[in-house]
Amino acid sequence: MDLISSDLSRAEAGAALTARDAVVSAVTAFSADLFGALASSSTTNLVCSPYSVAVALGMTVQGAAGATATQILAVLHSRDAAVLAEGLNEIDLALVPRSKAASGSAGDNAQPVELSSANSLWGQLDVTWQQPFLDVLARDFGTGMRVVDYGRAEAARAEVNAWVSEQTRARVPELIPAGVFDASTRLTLANALYLKAPWRTPFQSGMTRESPFHRLDGSTVTTSLMHAPTGNRFATGPGWTAVDLPYAGGRLAMAVVVPDTGRFAEVEKALTGEWLSRLLAGFRPAPVRVGLPRWTIRTQAGLSEILAGLGMPAAFTDAADFSAMTSQQPLKISAVVHEGFIAVDEAGTEAAAATAAVMMLTSAVLAPPRSVIADRPFVYIIHDRPTSTPLFIGRVLDPTST
Repeated sequence: MDLISSDLSRAEAGAALTARDAVVSAVTAFSADLFGALASSSTTNLVCSPYSVAVALGMTVQGAAGATATQILAVLHSRDAAVLAEGLNEIDLALVPRSKAASGSAGDNAQPVELSSANSLWGQLDVTWQQPFLDVLARDFGTGMRVVDYGRAEAARAEVNAWVSEQTRARVPELIPAGVFDASTRLTLANALYLKAPWRTPFQSGMTRESPFHRLDGSTVTTSLMHAPTGNRFATGPGWTAVDLPYAGGRLAMAVVVPDTGRFAEVEKALTGEWLSRLLAGFRPAPVRVGLPRWTIRTQAGLSEILAGLGMPAAFTDAADFSAMTSQQPLKISAVVHEGFIAVDEAGTEAAAATAAVMMLTSAVLAPPRSVIADRPFVYIIHDRPTSTPLFIGRVLDPTST
């Protein structure tokens, strides 16, 4: 396969730490926005990776101009496309060391953590792409552009889906549905994120018990509730309690937020970027008895209408301006597709997500023991502790439903 790429090398970690801090705040705010929009439009379990969506849109905005760029940046809570690219690169490179064996410290699970994030672009073979656009892709996103022929739409779709499937260990086998590509498609920008992480202290399978889980409508289902005698970080707020469960090595963790009975909708609605930042920074050491169900969830979502509703409608219309990508043909975004997967059990977590933006021609302190028992609907956030970056976010309304 032909590859169009810049001669620039990827920027090294540590060159733009100020940008990283700003973009962590932006990604956190966008995570809350996207979760809120997805949650309000469904009545089911949910898993998504706003980080993956932010990276895909972060690549896309590098080729945007005028009001189109302004709107995309606003949705991503950023003011400058260059700062956004630099910050996303810093976060991505900071995550690289997480994918290795645990430190082996006392009481730690020494099983390896696998975490990877990969980017790719798939451009129409007879389109000339702007050099500054290719430069920023190489420098800040570590990718060039693969050349495909969208005139053979199914063959192009198979290539993109095969790449995503490989990057997500087959957990997202078909990101691009049939019919999304056609002869007017010109570019696809994709991000794939994969995590396989054992708990630092695994749940003991012998302590798992069949237990009732109380759904929002008052009914109950029987689920396998895992138990751990202690967790080590606890937080509480109006109407909720939370525990932060570390994975091997201690740098990645899952925050589990359990609203009080009858207050799930109130807590979910209060989940803003500021709330999320306070939560991830507010955990304190405390002994916590933990009860957590096993669950497996898959969410497939078209994000075009949601993103337009969040404030970037121009990108999806004939008024879109992506002239910084190519001056040869006018482009607009025809679809943004996202898929997330998560499976949680006594050993740990496997999670994957992928996002594609598809572009087409326009028509022109220690406390007494606490308990966090997730036997009712709850929210979870998988995050990177050192950078406070949320990677996956979702909710469990019924752990027996996928």
